Amino acid sequence: MTRQTSASSRVRSFKPRTAGGALGGILGALAMSVIAGVLVTAAVTPVVALSGTATSSTIGIFQKLPNHLNPGRLAEPSTLYAKQGEDYVKLAEFYDQDRETVGWDQVSQFVKDAAVAEEDPRFYTHGGVDMLATSRAVLQNATGSGFSGASTITMQYVRNVLIQDAIAIPDKEEQKKAYENAMRQDVDRKLKEMKLAISVEKKYPKDDILLGYLNIALYGRQIYGIESAAHYYYNKSAKDVTLAEAASLVAIVNNPSKLQIDVEENIPANKERRDKILGSMLRTGKITQAQHDEAVETPVTPAITPRVAGCNVAEANYGLGHFCDFVQRYIKNDPNFGENPTDREFNFSRGGYSIYTTIDLDMQAAGLQATHDTVPAAMPGIDVGSASSSVEVGTGRVLAMVQNKPFNNAEDFLKDHPEYTTVNYNTDFDMGGSSGFQIGSTFKPVTLAEWIKTGHSVRDIVNVNGRTVQESSIKASCMPDGVYGFGSFTFSNDNLGTKGNQPVLTAIAQSVNGGLVSMQQKMDLCGTFDTAKKLGLHRASVATNEDLPNYGTTDLTMVPSNVYGGIDEIAPISVATAYAAFAGDGKVCTPVPIDSIVDSDGAQVPFTKSECSEGISPEVAAGVAYALQYTVNNGLARHAQSSMGVPHLAKTGTTDDVVDNWTAGASTRVATATWVGNAGPVQMADGRWSRVSTQPFGGLMYADQTIWPALMNTADAKYGGDRFREPSNTAIQQTMVGVPDLKGKSFEEATAALTNLGFSVSDGGEVDSAVAKGMVARTDPAGGSSAGLGSAVTVYRSNGEGATVPDGLIGATGEAARKTLTGAGFSNVDFACDAGDKAFPKKDKVVSVSPESGSEAKTNSTITLTLNCGKGEG
Repeated sequence: MTRQTSASSRVRSFKPRTAGGALGGILGALAMSVIAGVLVTAAVTPVVALSGTATSSTIGIFQKLPNHLNPGRLAEPSTLYAKQGEDYVKLAEFYDQDRETVGWDQVSQFVKDAAVAEEDPRFYTHGGVDMLATSRAVLQNATGSGFSGASTITMQYVRNVLIQDAIAIPDKEEQKKAYENAMRQDVDRKLKEMKLAISVEKKYPKDDILLGYLNIALYGRQIYGIESAAHYYYNKSAKDVTLAEAASLVAIVNNPSKLQIDVEENIPANKERRDKILGSMLRTGKITQAQHDEAVETPVTPAITPRVAGCNVAEANYGLGHFCDFVQRYIKNDPNFGENPTDREFNFSRGGYSIYTTIDLDMQAAGLQATHDTVPAAMPGIDVGSASSSVEVGTGRVLAMVQNKPFNNAEDFLKDHPEYTTVNYNTDFDMGGSSGFQIGSTFKPVTLAEWIKTGHSVRDIVNVNGRTVQESSIKASCMPDGVYGFGSFTFSNDNLGTKGNQPVLTAIAQSVNGGLVSMQQKMDLCGTFDTAKKLGLHRASVATNEDLPNYGTTDLTMVPSNVYGGIDEIAPISVATAYAAFAGDGKVCTPVPIDSIVDSDGAQVPFTKSECSEGISPEVAAGVAYALQYTVNNGLARHAQSSMGVPHLAKTGTTDDVVDNWTAGASTRVATATWVGNAGPVQMADGRWSRVSTQPFGGLMYADQTIWPALMNTADAKYGGDRFREPSNTAIQQTMVGVPDLKGKSFEEATAALTNLGFSVSDGGEVDSAVAKGMVARTDPAGGSSAGLGSAVTVYRSNGEGATVPDGLIGATGEAARKTLTGAGFSNVDFACDAGDKAFPKKDKVVSVSPESGSEAKTNSTITLTLNCGKGEG
């Protein structure tokens, strides 16, 4: 982990100046205004300067110059971390300047002495401007030798601060102007440095100024500051460099491009400058003759160790390149870091932030292993893809982000390695993702949520058959005429083993399309898609079909086929977010990859955190969880059962021709969505580009059934999970509805009445009945009884050829009963004995009638009267 230096460790306690230094500070402030005229004039017109005629005017110029310098925060790398056990490991770094600011005790005394001995031997005695060196510079200027040699360490520090201030301007044009101004080679710039140097000396102790100089200086390429220079050139800390190494590093600052020792041709020049510095250290008494001689004899032997920046490092070490890229883009979209993406990226690469991410390395490793075992990075005949996202229920923290194709953003590398990609299949397009993938039946729980929300039960009965449906039967309050349309559409079921009228619970568990269509016919289509939106579901990229209302937006496509078939392309992380709501009392939390950010002083940095809202009520979520847990234990998602016994809910999804395969689900702690399928189209034999079925490619169509459990079982072992909330009785108890008496009604009237009550209607054909021909003779269940909401009621129509078997037959003599039946139109009456004796209809009484009284039968059918033979009176 990169050391983070607090503000207190960067500033040493005040070290008193020498008497000369204190006097220099006082005299510098007073005398510089006096001698400024001489110096400036001398630099411009030596002859006039010697006569002293321009002194007063140039004093005025000096007094008007700014006298305050506020050293801003130095640019440092920003670093991503992930927690491993109780510690954090580095994932990746980003920087414009490779700098690690360190404190006084973290720099070798050899470095400090080398800088002072060579650059400013009187550093601890002057007040920011070395009078002797400045006077010498004036004479040099008078003779045409230039103004070199007058810059003290303090003045060099001032110039570096001004340069850094310029570089810290995000706007390129403004940055260029400020940089050129800071680098001007003229008297005005030199005089400004002098005055600012004096102000710095008044405010800061000498050691702090020297440390600031060592931390701010450029050491070649993007290497800034002594600590990063020591690490890059010698693979060690600045406190550990040898005398020879210290002098070599200090030498680079004089002319980085010609003295940096990662260029072999520069080494002789560096050694020459190094040995000169060693001579200055010997002359000023900082080292002994023996130390000097040994250092001079030491060859310049660098151990170049670059600080590799970017997400490729995270990929190589942890398979987290795509997650790293997601974090970077998350910050670029965060207004806390700047007004626009350019400013945010600029600030991110310079801010020295320590970014502690949410990723769970154990889950990530398990998901990667399972993905690599089942889905290769490339396969002939298919642009194969796989992606899995895991989020923490109730917080939105991203715990895993796995895909089959590893990350790399080097264009030249990608040309030769198509199995790598910069595209993050887990995220939306504007976050570095693809255009998304159709989610198939993983949308069905959304329709179920609306079903429960509108007062229905998972045990209500619906027609699950594939069929042709009139569009006008789909209510849509937000569309013209209040219905979806006036045409028709035909759909089928992949699961042909589940037919007829079935409970909604079965339709979900067995993923039967017809059941979801029947459910939608009892709801408002607009309500279903409003619920989907509240659950965080949206297209991964903007819709491109100009004929649809959602063109140019990421809104879902409001069509009936979506409620059961999930035709919109959605990112896995969005699906995981929705399923986290099913498991977490309906709470939807936007995905967030960051736990905290601190700056190089350890202060917390504000960033956009997860935003949570109620997608569905806790009662509705509990009902959905009940059905999806049933799907795990009794339906098509049995592979989602926990090896730890932790309760899981889940749903599978497959699109047409098995192009895409999904498993999405959750415990009460973690939600995961896994997709396996076509990352993009491939060119067919006829030249067309198309996505292909995953069926012919080994076990590819079942890979999600390995990857999802690998992630969730690891999550269960770490986080556990509780029982899901108990659903309400309304959600799980079958709704009973009374069946009306429809006898004598037309078939159409009966169908309308039953449909309005929520029943499905089946035509039982004609039966013998006294009711007028074509009218309803009876129903099953019979009128007056109760039946489950949505169950089928069979309607039987009269053939007009029947009569009602009259009442009052039992207890009458056989003959009397026969006469009654004849009067009712029945011509065929037969007698039977209850004990097998001979019947005497005139005296024996009727004990039973078949068909029974009140029933209907054809008039030419036989009515059997059973008598109590031999037991009648007289």
